Amino acid sequence: MSQFIDYPDRDLLVMDLANKLAGDLREALGHQDRASLVVPGGSTPGPIFDVLCAADIDWERVDVMLSDERWVPDTSERSNTKLLRERLLIERAAAARFVPLYLPYSEPEEGLAELSQSCRYVLPISVLLLGMGVDMHTASLFPDADRLDEALSPDAPILLPMRAKGANEPRITLTAPVLNGAIKKHLVIFGDEKSNAFAAAKSLPAKDAPVRAIMEDLMVHWAP
Repeated sequence: MSQFIDYPDRDLLVMDLANKLAGDLREALGHQDRASLVVPGGSTPGPIFDVLCAADIDWERVDVMLSDERWVPDTSERSNTKLLRERLLIERAAAARFVPLYLPYSEPEEGLAELSQSCRYVLPISVLLLGMGVDMHTASLFPDADRLDEALSPDAPILLPMRAKGANEPRITLTAPVLNGAIKKHLVIFGDEKSNAFAAAKSLPAKDAPVRAIMEDLMVHWAP
């Protein structure tokens, strides 16, 4: 179901994973006009972005999108969009087209239809990178999220607003079928606690361990 790659250190993981993502994008661009890259926010992927942004790819044909976003302005330190603009959408990757998951409305429900329409044009996802929390959440699919059941459903919409105790603000997230439908899927995790959590998730239902919903043909990259 999933392939687990064990690296001796994080630096090696970062270099290898960035190269794999670049290779996956080149492969996708070899047989289609455009490719889509979906990535997480948070602290984990930053070093990967630092390497990937300089990759020799025809970035003008790449659509970059987040897997989920906190419903905060992109000037906020909490914004995943801010992270992307500072660490991925620079150097060669500055030529990529960014597809946002935030609009200046007070609540994510107000921007849902407009954002969903934008996302529709970049599906299916060519290359997906995700992270995972120790609670086994991925994207903004939290075990205690208010609309998790809807997000896990086979007929879920592209995007859903999401609120959870583990999230400090409302979120908007790609749903499980959209994430699981990616052509190439990668998960990056660091440390024993997350490795153990991922192992436990394999035998749990997705409602208790949302990462379980995207394990099909998933390549997992782990370092201590």
